[in-house]
Amino acid sequence: MERMFSPWRMEYIRRGDPGGGGGRCLFCVGEADRGDPERLVLGIYHRTLAICNRYPYNNGHVMIATRRHVADLSSLSREELAELMSLLALSTRALAEEYNPQGFNVGMNLGRVAGAGIEDHLHLHVVPRWGGDTNFMTTVQSTRVLPESLPETHARLLPRFGPLRP
Repeated sequence: MERMFSPWRMEYIRRGDPGGGGGRCLFCVGEADRGDPERLVLGIYHRTLAICNRYPYNNGHVMIATRRHVADLSSLSREELAELMSLLALSTRALAEEYNPQGFNVGMNLGRVAGAGIEDHLHLHVVPRWGGDTNFMTTVQSTRVLPESLPETHARLLPRFGPLRP
């Protein structure tokens, strides 16, 4: 039997803190956090932010969130909704330019029973996809093999998260 080790996952298992900040909300960041390879922040805007997913489904997995703590989609202001969609467009453009995916999965898990790991802070997942990117490890072992480290992904995407277009 062959074994694959992924020691970085142990931090997630032991911590039991899906927010990733040792009690600090993953999405509560300041301008000083932009570019920090530990926080993985890509862009901070007036009402939203973009961050690399610490436990990605694929390389380039980005999360975009409101800066305000809100769990209910209907509680967002028009301005927050508009900026969220602008950041979604910027995110897919940045990922397309840097990774050349053949498609994207974009989704939200609203509420714990729907799979939200951070249920009190609304966020979108943007996952680049390529034909055949589901390999035998995912199918047989429920394990994802990612060829690029998180610091590399962060460094590649960081320069692509500039100003939002209206």
